[in-house]
Formats: sequence, C-alpha cells, structure tokens
Amino acid sequence: MNRTLFKELEQWKKDKDRKVLLLRGARQVGKTYLIRQLGSNFKHFLEVNFESEPEVKTFFEGNLNPYEISLKLSAYYGIPIVDGETLLFFDEVQSCIPAIQSLRFFYEKRQGLHLVAAGSLLEFALQQIPSFGVGRIRSLFLYPLSFNEFLNAANQNGLLEIKNNATPKNPLDEAFHRNLIEWFRKFIIIGGMPEAVKAFVETSDFHKTQNILDDIVISLEDDFLKYKDRVNTSRLKDVFFSVLNQSGGKFNITSSSGSGNHEQKKEALEMLVMAGLCYKVYHSSANGIPLAAEINRKKFKVLFFDTGIAQRFLKLNVSDFLIANNINNINKGNIAEQFVGLELTKYLYSKSKPELFYWHREKRGSNAEVDYLVQINNHIIPVEVKSGTQGKMQSMNIFLDSKKAKYGIRISLENFSQYQNVMVYPIFAIDRLLDI
Repeated sequence: MNRTLFKELEQWKKDKDRKVLLLRGARQVGKTYLIRQLGSNFKHFLEVNFESEPEVKTFFEGNLNPYEISLKLSAYYGIPIVDGETLLFFDEVQSCIPAIQSLRFFYEKRQGLHLVAAGSLLEFALQQIPSFGVGRIRSLFLYPLSFNEFLNAANQNGLLEIKNNATPKNPLDEAFHRNLIEWFRKFIIIGGMPEAVKAFVETSDFHKTQNILDDIVISLEDDFLKYKDRVNTSRLKDVFFSVLNQSGGKFNITSSSGSGNHEQKKEALEMLVMAGLCYKVYHSSANGIPLAAEINRKKFKVLFFDTGIAQRFLKLNVSDFLIANNINNINKGNIAEQFVGLELTKYLYSKSKPELFYWHREKRGSNAEVDYLVQINNHIIPVEVKSGTQGKMQSMNIFLDSKKAKYGIRISLENFSQYQNVMVYPIFAIDRLLDI
C-alpha cells in the first residue's frame, strides 16, 4: 500500500544532515508498516518493539551511550548495526521513556546511523521529557489514508489522474464525476484505516470491512484504560462520544453527559487530542496572516480522526448512505464538513501538528460562518462546505466583502466550476485547491 509520506522517508534516508526521525500518529494508522517498508531499502533492518519485548528496556537503564546501546541490541537480535547500512527502528517507544531520551544522544554522537522511532500515545510520554530533542529530532505525522491514497490502493490510478488534471475551467466529464462520487461514498463508509482499506480492496466486502472497523473501535476503547491515571475513564468516554456527535459544529464541552466539571471535561478532551483521535479547528478573526495569530482558543470545533470509525460509533446505515443525495441526511454529525477538515489535515500537516481554522462573524446576531480558512500564496482563502449540490453562499460573500479576500472556494458534490470569484471543487478533490 503506497503512502504519500513514504517519499518524505526516502528523502530523509538520503539526507546527509538528517536528524533522528520520530513518526507520530494515532494507533493503527500504519506507522510500523511504513517503517518496515523503508527498512527493505537498507542492507540491515533491526526492529525493537518495547511493548512486545519489554526485556530490552534494560539496555536503556543508566548509561544512554548510543554505541553501548547499539552493541547490546546487535548482540541480542543478531543483526549488525552499521552506520549507513542499518535502519534501527524503535517501535512503541512510548513504553520506554529512557529510549526516547536516548534519541538525542544518537543524534549528537552517532549521526551516521539511521534511527526512526514511532509509537501510539507518544504525546503523553513526551510530556515527561520537558526539553526533549529540541533541534535534534525531526517529527513526521501520519494519518489515516487520504482519498487519493485510497484510490491508489484500490488500483484506480487512471481515475486519480483524471481527477488531478481537472480544474474549475476544465471540469470532469460527467461519467468520471459520477464515478468519483461513488468512490467517495465508499471511502466515507470505509475510512482511511489501512487494515480496513486493505480488506475492502481485496474482497469488496463491506460487511468484512465493518467487522474490522468494529475491532479497531474495541481496541480504541481498551486504550482508554491507559489514560486512567490522568483522567476518569468514564468521563473520557463521555467526552469521546460528545466529540463524535458534535463533529463539524462548534464544540460545547458542557453538553457531554456524565460526571465532571468543565475543567475535568476539558482535560479529557485534551487527552483525546494528544492521542491523535481528534483535531481542533479554532476560530480566527482572519484579519491577516498567520491565521493562528488571531485565534480565540475558547471557540473551536472538534473533528474525529476517521470517518469510517466515526460511522461505526454512530451506527450509520451503509445502504442508506450509498443511495443518499445529501450525505448529511443520514448521519448525526456533519460528515461532509468533517471529511473536508480531515483531508486538509492529511495534505497540509505531515511535518507539524494539525492547525485548522474557521471564521464566524463577530457581530451580535450574526450567523455568518465560513467552515475553513486556508492560506494559499499569502492569501486567506475561505472554504465553505455543502453536503449536496445546492446551497446559498451568504456567509462566503460576507467574508469576501468584509475581508477584501481575492476569491473563495466552495466544496460540494458538484463538478468543478466557477461562480464569479468563487471556485467550486468537488468534495473528493480537496487536494486540488492547494495547487491554486
């Protein structure tokens, strides 16, 4: 399964001034698979898993000299650790804090060695190391598959190429447009978790795919027990389901059921963000760039990290979804807006933590709101999401007039087109708007 991020890994391999690499992301998004794929390009590959082989943690007790650690690991696994020839991989590294601390010393004292570390719930471990790896560690962020990666996995490269050549001035032939909408519907149901995508590609069996998603759901719920020292598990689940039900809209943390005051629920939400299970979309006044300079941290939306898993939690009827004209009619949450935010995250934030923005008119009695704001060529571009093929653009026009914006983008089930200074992109072509 080809992942876009693999090109970044190949470039890192060739970089003479490379840093130690830390691959970050939620559980089961494909981190281990990707590094093993990279390892096949080395003469030697040594994988250390700190969860399945906890005994190796003793090699990191006391002295963190990279040469001594390498000597012990090489002897234990029977694999040479040679600069320039070996890829050393620390997997589930969050389970061994000293191993995380050793990464900086590998950079300082053994830069010739290719070293990658990865793990789930990494953010919690990194909190325990205040000065971790500043200037010595390079982070890459992996997410569930994007729609482009999904098409590639499904051997739809011809359709992908046709999509990528279309523009508002050169729209798709209607037959290809309809075909892409059908693949988009499938992707919303399946989501981007690699195991689920692989099962669908191999079998075309939605039922089997749904079973795999159910298994992932159970594993995510089991992970909640790992948070129990930080936050009440039942409270975490309450906030978790609140995120699912409010995804795409302004998040109201007090509406989550269960016990706990505002601060306790806020802490639970931050745990979910740190685990990579959801991303915040902050309100920005959007008077200039960078957009982050004018955010209101009290106003935000929350996106759940995968539509496939979300629809399993929300009990989406698959057959209804496949025939619906407006995808939001069959889902409790604003799945169209959620999908767009997730796609933007996947295409924009492979090298940094997600940082999405939206705009709401700061005027009493005003309901004008633009779903997303993106920065393209030093311009702030408003992005409005419609779940069907129709809808007014009052909020878009208000933003364009009040902010003197150059143009806006409408995302919907429509084909590529243009209305004066508003360009229309199909919802399955989010990546194309970043090429403007």
